[in-house]
Amino acid sequence: MKTEITIIVDNKESDGIRAEWGLSVLVIYNGEKILLDAGASDLFLENMEKLGIKVTEIDHAVLSHAHYDHANGLPAFLERNKKAKLYIRESTAADCYAKKFIFRKYIGIPRNMLTKYPDRIETVSGDYELTDGVWLLPHKTKGLESIGKKELMYRKLPDGWKPDDFSHEQSLVIDTDKGLVILNSCSHGGASNIIDEVKATFPDKKVYGLIGGFHLFRKPDDEIREIAGNIRDTGIEYVCTGHCTKERAFGILKEELGDMVEQMKVGYQIVI
Repeated sequence: MKTEITIIVDNKESDGIRAEWGLSVLVIYNGEKILLDAGASDLFLENMEKLGIKVTEIDHAVLSHAHYDHANGLPAFLERNKKAKLYIRESTAADCYAKKFIFRKYIGIPRNMLTKYPDRIETVSGDYELTDGVWLLPHKTKGLESIGKKELMYRKLPDGWKPDDFSHEQSLVIDTDKGLVILNSCSHGGASNIIDEVKATFPDKKVYGLIGGFHLFRKPDDEIREIAGNIRDTGIEYVCTGHCTKERAFGILKEELGDMVEQMKVGYQIVI
């Protein structure tokens, strides 16, 4: 069975199709169309039109995590598409901030999205089967708030500011002919952690690849090389990355992982 994955929005433009700091991906699997994220604006609609994709035909929408560069296009999606449910983690809320010095900048979802579209949004918990052969998985790695603290990402909770533990982040996992393919748009919880989480969830299945951003653009070279080694050690065979990985880190990943790594860009299509 053929699986088609098309990059709708990414940082890298291609063939006159515009880019922005954000990510949106369309998956066609077993005849169903799944939209993962909608970028930082309504640019995804323009790009879909140029790519010959009809937004009204999308069957399911998924939010990878509660950040603006993945969620800000979703209200436009929900207005144009009247049938698809939007699947989010139960801990998703308008409470994500980036810290700089003593200041905190809001980086979360559109503030009124959850209350404006309650009949269109499904909150999920645990391992959730979206459709036959497609799952939404939460993080299962302990201590991810240490990553949030290091990355200066916080959540404004009723009991005060807390380092982000990325409990609002989820992986879209697809069972393809080559094995499981993971889509995780920013991989805040760590690329190798995410692969290991999926392997532990499906011990009898092969994990073939990981597609998404790896949030490496601020990390030093030696840490990126270590992350590349950790990805290699998981035994996966395929990586396609872009967005928050950015060019410098992609170059290092390419040096370390060779032909198993491909560059994500707007309009890029992966067929499995």
